[in-house]
Amino acid sequence: MTQSAQTARLKDRGLIDRSQSLTFTFDGVPYNGYAGDTLASALLANGVRLVGRSFKYHRPRGILTSGSEEPNALVELRSGARREPNTKATITELYDGLEAKSQNRFPSLSLDLLAVNGLLSPFLSAGFYYKTFMWPASFWEKFYEPMIRRAAGLGRAAQEHDPDSYDKAFAFCDVLVVGSGPAGLMAALTAARTGARVILVDESFAFGGRLLSDVRTVGGVKGADWVNSVIAELKSFPGVQLMPRTTVFGAYDSGTFGAVERVADHVPVPAAGVPRQRLWRIVAKHTIIAQGALERPIVFGNNDRPGVMLASAVRTYINRFGVKPGETAVVFANNDDGASTIEDLVGAGIRVTALVDTRTVLQPATKSFARKHGIRIFEGAAVADAIGSSRVTGARIVAADGTSQNIACDLIAVSGGFNPSVQVTTHLGGRAQWQQELAAFVPGALPKGMAVSGSAKGTFGLASCLKEGAQAGAAAAVASGFQEKGAAVPAADDEPSDIAAFWHVQSAKHKAFVDQQNDVTAADVALAEREGFRSVEHLKRYTTLGMATDQGKTSNVNGLAILAQLTGKTIAATGATSARPPYTPVSLGVLAGEHRGKHFKATRLTPSHDWAKERGAVFIETGMWLRAQYYPKPGENDWLTTVCREVNTVRNAVGVCDVSTLGKIEIHGTDAGKFLDRVYINMMSTLGVGKARYGMMLREDGIAMDDGTAARFADDRYFITTTTANAIKVLQHLELCRQWYWPDLDVQLFPVSDQWAQYSVAGPRARDLLAKLVDAPFDISNAAFPYMAVAELTVMGGIKARLYRLSFSGEMAYEIAVPARHGDRLMRTLMAKGEEFGVTPYGTEALGVMRIEKGHVAGPELNGTTTAADLGLGKMASTKKDFVGRVLSQRPGLADPTRPRVVGFRPVDRSVRLRGGAHFIGKSDAAVAKNDQGYMTSVAYSPSLGHWIGLGFLSNAESRMGEILRAFDPVRNGDVLVEVVPATFVDVEGARLRV
Repeated sequence: MTQSAQTARLKDRGLIDRSQSLTFTFDGVPYNGYAGDTLASALLANGVRLVGRSFKYHRPRGILTSGSEEPNALVELRSGARREPNTKATITELYDGLEAKSQNRFPSLSLDLLAVNGLLSPFLSAGFYYKTFMWPASFWEKFYEPMIRRAAGLGRAAQEHDPDSYDKAFAFCDVLVVGSGPAGLMAALTAARTGARVILVDESFAFGGRLLSDVRTVGGVKGADWVNSVIAELKSFPGVQLMPRTTVFGAYDSGTFGAVERVADHVPVPAAGVPRQRLWRIVAKHTIIAQGALERPIVFGNNDRPGVMLASAVRTYINRFGVKPGETAVVFANNDDGASTIEDLVGAGIRVTALVDTRTVLQPATKSFARKHGIRIFEGAAVADAIGSSRVTGARIVAADGTSQNIACDLIAVSGGFNPSVQVTTHLGGRAQWQQELAAFVPGALPKGMAVSGSAKGTFGLASCLKEGAQAGAAAAVASGFQEKGAAVPAADDEPSDIAAFWHVQSAKHKAFVDQQNDVTAADVALAEREGFRSVEHLKRYTTLGMATDQGKTSNVNGLAILAQLTGKTIAATGATSARPPYTPVSLGVLAGEHRGKHFKATRLTPSHDWAKERGAVFIETGMWLRAQYYPKPGENDWLTTVCREVNTVRNAVGVCDVSTLGKIEIHGTDAGKFLDRVYINMMSTLGVGKARYGMMLREDGIAMDDGTAARFADDRYFITTTTANAIKVLQHLELCRQWYWPDLDVQLFPVSDQWAQYSVAGPRARDLLAKLVDAPFDISNAAFPYMAVAELTVMGGIKARLYRLSFSGEMAYEIAVPARHGDRLMRTLMAKGEEFGVTPYGTEALGVMRIEKGHVAGPELNGTTTAADLGLGKMASTKKDFVGRVLSQRPGLADPTRPRVVGFRPVDRSVRLRGGAHFIGKSDAAVAKNDQGYMTSVAYSPSLGHWIGLGFLSNAESRMGEILRAFDPVRNGDVLVEVVPATFVDVEGARLRV
């Protein structure tokens, strides 16, 4: 049965829609709320104060804030496949049927047995995980690790497939405004009036920022009414895009910002075709950061108890949501904004028993109001401890003279000042600057095209925020090419905002928390300092300060200030940790978008796929491609029979294989040859136009990365190929070299793997077959078009093509390429024209057999551990130039002549099968690791020789030809005697290539 009584709901306050009653559950208990509520405000309205347990000590925790900086009120939303852990109740928009559960407790929220950790706190201080669980060693696997794994983490991820979809989108604008408080709204409005394209983004579901939470007037009307009028005007401009429920989480190069729009997080199930969330890439000419400022607490004893709440959050729940956060309050502040909270509390009918301010002088108006309403004033004092176990029942106040007294209350509204939201301004390397008079970090050097206005800049007065926003909006519009249209800034007052920095009440008797989500106390910070972790980056990692889902938004500055006090430095000298994207947590689902399953790893089809399917080809996944493995004919009952036929046909007639999957990259520019000289181990700048050359690339550490060919079609135009598996890796490597290592070179890279359909035509009749396709007058005779020649020509009556005299099979062979749209036609034409020559298609299996017969290395040999010398290509490395990987390839360990090198193997008993992965040991040696001399990388049955052959790596290979070894395979119980032979098995002289 639904509980209808919202016992803490105010009747005459709030911007919620009381005509829309919503039901929801928390830990299985039903409650009511209203449209416009957050889960946090609805829980408070129903008198729920305990919402979670802390990470380490499992202490009771309540709601501290009203925004995305919340460290405590983390809940699980929904159930089943849509279960989502670690959702902040403070920004979760209430909807009908919402299901929420508390987390990090056992067996229940009110009775958490793991709260015993609090008694063990002396053993769980900062860095305890570096000092414990070491003895006895046998306990680690049996006891320590299982215990830690059970206790680790917050919440439970869904165990089922996510049924929702996630979208990705792009947006472009002249002016991007991040934040919709007074500064952001004025910036957006001023820019929009010039005709600029404007995007206004806010993480809340309602625009307005603090104007929704504080009782202020703008232009003679209530703040909320002024917000509505501005939004209405913005909607009237065709070039304005309003994006509520959207968080800008990161700033990136060239005016690009990442943002997540919570499209359907406020409904139980997204409508058909509607994504749950959308990832935006927003590109803006100019950006105005107006994200406001986040209030920080003061560190005092038991400051984590339910009932301790930031003063600004108290005002938000009263004025925006119409909720009483408590019945009797104590206000604890060090600044005017926090102290003024007494007015909102009194206006809501909440009894204020004390105003405790660390300053010795308060604003006269504040003191006058307090006296008028019987509020005791404690100047130069502090709340040393909150009293109560599961929730606040009182406050221990230490007066200026050192005396203390307890005052009953169920709410402590605390304010330690405000931190401007500078995080996005630092994502591109900028550093925030400490401003002592504000006791806060403010933006430092800004990226090009970015401006900051309002409290995000450290300007806290309402009138000043409106003025700064208008100026920033006008400047951004003008800089984008629009003419400024003068508009009056609405009238408002600048409220007092004096502050006297105060961080930590040292007279606290109980645990005083700095980071409430990770249970980091002031004592932990002190311990880190004593143990030498005095760098802010070390402090963060040793104590986990600021490493939780809130990224220290309410804790970092307090922690830095305490460290500064301990080390005797200023906060400016102490420094701050780097803020990196994302600003708030981003779900893995929205980052992936539609890239799930086959959309993540799509099956790419070759140009001849349809034809191959018609021919009954058997396909295999090779990387991202689906390639024909072999083409069985009727009567061929096993794959080996088919592959042997294909190989024999290529060796004796002609065969065609689709090699379109090879990586293909155009290299253009006057420095193209020089660039390739630096990335290949051999010279490419000396390659003649109309010629191709085999090449090898190394990684920076001297290990072989990839091999392929480079063809030169003009002085400033090369075309290179890579292996199928490394197509993307090589392109990334080349872009790194071009952009970072040698940006001064005139080089452009164009990936064209998908643009060309490419076929290998191999065998003694290959030239005869191609002669039927190549248009006159091009001559492909051996004299006119010899081995390693390349040319651009036309085929089949005018289709542009490229022809390469290359061979991977060891036979006379060509590779012919046409635009991909003609790939199917070219394959069908080759097969039709080749019937008189006995042509056959062949797949990857036959291709592999022939490359092993010729001793060509491929993926099994290019395995990330081998050098060019290991692969038999050491002599190809030029000694006349430098290249990537040259220096490190000469390290003693890599240049050791006894390293395993590639060599050939054949079984002593020719009827025996070889197995890849077998290890080589001496003929009479025991099969143990110390006797391991190498391993078999590639094996195949050779139809040309009538027995199995293999390639592999063997120590001192060159001097061991003819030696008999054991190929030992413990996985498959294999133990075969093999003979060491040269890696080339067929046509050792290479005569067939050049005929």
